[in-house]
Amino acid sequence: METSEHAADAVRIRIDVSYDGTDFSGWADQPGRRTVQGTLEAALATVLRVESARLTVAGRTDAGVHARGQVCHLDVDRSRLAAVGGDLAWLARRLNGKLSTDVRVRAVRSAPAGFDARFSAVWRRYAYRLCDAPAAADPLHRRHVLTWPRRLDEKAMNAAGLRLVGEHDFAAFCRRRDGATTVRALRELWWSRDGDLLTARVVADAFCHHMVRSLVGALMAVGEGRRAVDWPAHVLGAGVRDPRVTVIPPSGLTLEEVGYPVDAELAARAVQARKRRSVPEPATGRPDG
Repeated sequence: METSEHAADAVRIRIDVSYDGTDFSGWADQPGRRTVQGTLEAALATVLRVESARLTVAGRTDAGVHARGQVCHLDVDRSRLAAVGGDLAWLARRLNGKLSTDVRVRAVRSAPAGFDARFSAVWRRYAYRLCDAPAAADPLHRRHVLTWPRRLDEKAMNAAGLRLVGEHDFAAFCRRRDGATTVRALRELWWSRDGDLLTARVVADAFCHHMVRSLVGALMAVGEGRRAVDWPAHVLGAGVRDPRVTVIPPSGLTLEEVGYPVDAELAARAVQARKRRSVPEPATGRPDG
């Protein structure tokens, strides 16, 4: 099933998904590996009685990364959907009956006109959770909260994080992919503490490969006192991958939510998001002409 364009004889459905990423090799389908995409697509093909079902996702999570609010879409032939009753709530129940308990379909609904799970999104929100008091670490939370052996200064980390907010080229914090831009608009990067539990709230229009875990790792170096508060901003300004930045383990990272505009703006947002971005040149202060 082709998902890049909405065929005349197909209906687009939105699927909201949660999963524990511990035992998955990430979202993206990989031959011979257990992935969230492969698991979901196999269940969809079985329930819809089709040869294959191809999903488009809001954001590809890495191996070991979790999700509470992942979003994907699928184009389904109208006749095929009618053949299984056309009841999307029934479809969600049937899918969950086929899936293992570490992945759940939260909802299946008809997608509004112009909706694209990936390109219509205007922001993604991640949380990174860690406990910096090993003796207090809850073993029942070990799969989604990282235990860290040293106390961290969240005030210093927040001061460093504020210097990174805005639209920048985050090449220094990303693993480059051929032909892909590393320009992103980082909206929020903030730590909060609840006793021994620290949570980073990270919101951007999109993220490149390893970006969240690299940002978290850089701020943790500040929180430990190994780096100055302005060090992550200097790394960002250099514009190249810095080997001193640690990509922190995936276990503490969760995709919490994906945000979309109102229905009337979905198609326009998808067009805009497909355009390659670059950081605007700084103003010279000289008049034109």
